[in-house]
Amino acid sequence: MVALETPICNFGWKAPDFNLKGIDEKNYNFLDVKGENGTLVMFICNHCPYVKSVIGRIVEDCQILQKNGVGIIAIMSNDVNDPKYGHEDSFENMIKFSKNNQFSFPYVYDESQETGREYDAVCTPDFFGFNSNNELQYRGRLESSQQELVPNAKKELLEAMLQVAKNGQGPKEQIPSIGCSIKWKA
Repeated sequence: MVALETPICNFGWKAPDFNLKGIDEKNYNFLDVKGENGTLVMFICNHCPYVKSVIGRIVEDCQILQKNGVGIIAIMSNDVNDPKYGHEDSFENMIKFSKNNQFSFPYVYDESQETGREYDAVCTPDFFGFNSNNELQYRGRLESSQQELVPNAKKELLEAMLQVAKNGQGPKEQIPSIGCSIKWKA
């Protein structure tokens, strides 16, 4: 497992659209999940130790953001045929992972990996926070805790997206997310 860091936020970059099947068998595009005050697109998976260690905090923060008019979607772009992790990231296990963690947002499968590539997703978790004009305003980490829970850790994603929801602009200082590399098809 190689831990990778995400690139610096490209402020103003427009959100690419997608059309992906959710664990509820419905298809979702960007407009389906777009929030009145912004949209958070997250690339996660079921097997990643980074995601597993923070998923409870992700879900908690997402519920707060949804109450503040931020639309949210989680995308799983890993190759489910990966010999090491594919089974754990399967569609069936996406359903279980979502239920076990009480997702309040759609969880979709990027089978072709086109969406992951269009977003230039690097790792899991990878967060893309857009304002109400679909312009990128946050490409940073969840919080300073990472895998180990740090008491009173600054909730960077939550604070940034609440700021975006309020005034349309993310913080100028952002710390990249870190996580497991996306498992791309050969």
